[in-house]
Amino acid sequence: MIEKIFRFVWKLIAGLILISMLLVVLLNWLPVAFTPLMGIRYLENPEEHIRHTWVPREEISLPLQLAVVASEDQSFVNHNGFDFKAIEKAIEGNQEGKRVRGASTISQQTAKNVFLWPGRNWIRKGLEVYFTFLIETFWSKERILEVYLNSIEMGPGIYGAEAAARYWFNKPASELTTFEAAAIAAILPNPRQFKANPASNYIEGRKSWIVRQMKNYGEFSFEKEKNERVEN
Repeated sequence: MIEKIFRFVWKLIAGLILISMLLVVLLNWLPVAFTPLMGIRYLENPEEHIRHTWVPREEISLPLQLAVVASEDQSFVNHNGFDFKAIEKAIEGNQEGKRVRGASTISQQTAKNVFLWPGRNWIRKGLEVYFTFLIETFWSKERILEVYLNSIEMGPGIYGAEAAARYWFNKPASELTTFEAAAIAAILPNPRQFKANPASNYIEGRKSWIVRQMKNYGEFSFEKEKNERVEN
């Protein structure tokens, strides 16, 4: 009896692993039309209209791509899904009682947004590590950033760059300027509380910081990053 239970459990785990891998492979090519967070938000507030339009990364302005990389994960192009230096700093800061920036990378946030639910328990974090490993294995960095920019929550009922650009600035994502892109990136820590436009004094301060980070980072393109890695 116990042996049968163990066989059933192992078959179940193997089946779930296979299904998750197939899903990740499929989403390397298919647009992500819906995420668990969208469903959760709808259940919390059915009257809140969900705005979400998938667009290719090429139709998202370079300033917005640079703004999220410069503010959320400056090592994105070079790491394998986890920024261990940022994790160490976060642990040290927590031990010292300091308020520090989170250590989640864009890859981790993408895994959480697309496949999982909000939360901080160990089971969800373990699944986040697992899905981060999968997308880093099967997706390119370009695809990870494309999915991230199309799925992340950017306002109340607002998901993805195209919906955010039209909601906050009444224009397509392809036309966002540096300061508009920085304003959207500035609200990402809590997009349901903060507004990109009009911006509060706090968001104006974050926006200025992000613009400085963008200037320090320099021109952003995957071709440039790849060439620099080859030269080094």
